[in-house]
Amino acid sequence: MFAATTIETGDKAEFYRELAVQLGGLLHDERDAIANAANLSALVFDLVPDLNWAGFYFLRANDELVLGPFQGKVACVRIPVGKGVCGAAAAKRQTMLVPDVHAFPGHIACDAASRSELVVPLVKDGRVLGVLDLDSPTPERFDAEDQAGFEALAAIYLAASDFS
Repeated sequence: MFAATTIETGDKAEFYRELAVQLGGLLHDERDAIANAANLSALVFDLVPDLNWAGFYFLRANDELVLGPFQGKVACVRIPVGKGVCGAAAAKRQTMLVPDVHAFPGHIACDAASRSELVVPLVKDGRVLGVLDLDSPTPERFDAEDQAGFEALAAIYLAASDFS
């Protein structure tokens, strides 16, 4: 049985390296994308400080992102591709690091407490599958090291998971 361990380090790059090792162990021998998304959300929400939401939206028919496994308050269920931070990340196929969500044109406020956001698109074999979404109640919570760390976690998730 897997048990997450607290990561004690003041070095953000080392924190994400250790988190990636734990994620690799957690997802080892499990190929189900939903189960892996649920466990990744829980691991991140448990170990990454200053988050109020961590989870997934998956691309479905009609160019909509639909809520997947997450940790945090009740969330928006459907987000059109191109709308809000999640929709922009999916449409542009690039990570969106937003220091102040109130300054982002068209931001969708699922939780009014969220002030900053980091959204990593999930792209496998050239196909957008969804996004990994992180919210924080602190403005400017995320930086380039967080972006690199979460992009690495998303890559581990994608490699470990089967999508139909």
